[in-house]
Parts: sequence; structure tokens; C-alpha cells
Amino acid sequence: MRRVVGLTLTGLGAFLLALALLQRFYLPNQVIKFPLNVYQVATLSGSNMTYFSPKNLTTLGGVTLQSTSTTDGDVAAGSSSTAVWQEFTALQDVSNNLAVSYTNQRLGFNRRTGVVINCCGAHVNNVTNLHLGGQAYVWPFNTQQKTYQVFDPTLLRPEPFAFTGTTSVDGTKVYRFVEHVANQQFGTEALPGALVGATGAAPVTLPEFLTETNIFLVDPVTGAPLSVTENQNVTLRDSTGVTRLVLLQGTLTTTPASVASLVSLNNSAHAKILLVQDVGPIVELLLGIVLIVVGIVMLANRHDDEELSYAHEEPETSTV
Repeated sequence: MRRVVGLTLTGLGAFLLALALLQRFYLPNQVIKFPLNVYQVATLSGSNMTYFSPKNLTTLGGVTLQSTSTTDGDVAAGSSSTAVWQEFTALQDVSNNLAVSYTNQRLGFNRRTGVVINCCGAHVNNVTNLHLGGQAYVWPFNTQQKTYQVFDPTLLRPEPFAFTGTTSVDGTKVYRFVEHVANQQFGTEALPGALVGATGAAPVTLPEFLTETNIFLVDPVTGAPLSVTENQNVTLRDSTGVTRLVLLQGTLTTTPASVASLVSLNNSAHAKILLVQDVGPIVELLLGIVLIVVGIVMLANRHDDEELSYAHEEPETSTV
């Protein structure tokens, strides 16, 4: 009986060791993925900002703007390898209770790496001819300290985000990534000539230029941005390069309430990842070692008992 128990414990221990290796090095790639059914709301706010009001046809300065982005997943369009998320962003002038702009985008991306995939009706506003590539809504799991290409929804192409160091957000260690864009033309805008210093009543079409510095604070374990700072300067310029109209100028930063919400969601994902790729394998490894040791000890004691019983057997005597 002791031999059977010893062999059983040894075999079970070996199985747990193999399972620990499997869960540590193979299983995470199969089960740790960005979700299909995400739903989250993030708000950025900025004071002393300037923008051109399309409703009033005038430039307003010294105002507080608020950008609210709602992201939800299109579960039906996703798969085991691809997620499709949609994001709607409303920029509001809370000082004057005016709408500034609305943006919507739909992008598919790899559920492990976060890299954009050209699929699933990708678009930004009404533009479908996109130069897709780089990260979209998230960085990859196990984010590295390096420069990443990230899709810029204003320029409609990927731009480099350079790693610039580490910091913390509400107790979570994060990597800091920064994007710098200088004087990049990205479109045109038609406005009444009087608004841009032109004579006559005919509309004037001028190129739009973007200068921006965007900072993303990313949890390297989950790849989730926990805080964002956007410093943007969008202007219309004439053929000589002179700025004729400021469309948007100022800095927006994720509000404390949104940071707290994002951190809470991130902590839940962080715990699940930790359980799958760290805690689970360690427990299985330790338990496996204990079972193997106990099994070997039981088998060794069995052999000792057998030898002892043989030693106490009396020799047979024969009679003539």
C-alpha cells in the first residue's frame, strides 16, 4: 500500500511540475489577451485653452475644455486573435457650454500585441483610407523600455512614442512614453475669407498644421495607459507660413477621477495576469516538489521496512 501511495504522490508531483512550466511559458500567450467587450470612459480636462468656435465663428480664449472618450468593443466583429474597439470623443467648452468637436474611430488590433490590423471597417470619422500601423488603444503586454510606433488619429498614421523613464500613477509603476510632432500638415479647412485676413466674401481654404507633445503613462504589465497629457497647437496657415487662425491651443490631462477609474480596472487585470503567469506556476511548482519528496520518502521507507522484516526472519531448520 505504501508503495502505491508513494508512486502516486511522485507521479502527481511530476505532473504539477510539468503543469507549472506549461502555465508559466505557454498558457499566458493563449489566455492573456485584450478583451473583446471592453467598455470604459476617460475624461481629460484643460484650463486657459484657446479654440475657434465653429458655432460663433470666433476665437475664444482662457476657457476650460473637457474631452470625454467612450471606448467600447464590437464583440461580434472580434475573434480569438483580433479585437475591434470603437471610440467616440466629444470635446466641450465647459466655460461657455459649447460643443467644440466630435471624433469617432474604429480600429481592429492584435489581442496580444495591441498592434493595429487593417480590417473590420477601420475608420477615423469618415476617413477609411488610413495608413494603419503601430499601437492603437493599448501597448503590448510586458511593454518594453523602447520607442513604439503609435497610430495618431489626427495625422492618420503611426508616429514614434519614445520611452523617457518610469514613474508611478496611484501606486502603480508606469513607463512614460512621449510623442513630439512639429509643424505637420494634416488637412485643409475652408472658412470665410474675413476670418483669416483675406479680402472679399469668398471662402478661403487653408492648410491645417499640427504641433503636439503627447505623454502616455503606461502600465508595462497590462499595456494599459493610465494617464494621458495632450499638448496641442492646431493652426491654419497661408502659403507664406504665417498663422492666420488658431483652431486649438492648450493642454489636456486625464482628470483624477478618470485616473482612479482606469487604475481600478487595471488593478483587476493586473491581478488576473499575476495569478496566471506567476502565482499559479509558483504554487504548482512548490506543491509538486513537496509531493515528489514525500513520495520518494515513502518509497524509501518501504524498502527499509522490507529489509528489516527480512532481517528478523528466523532461518528454517530441517529435521532428518
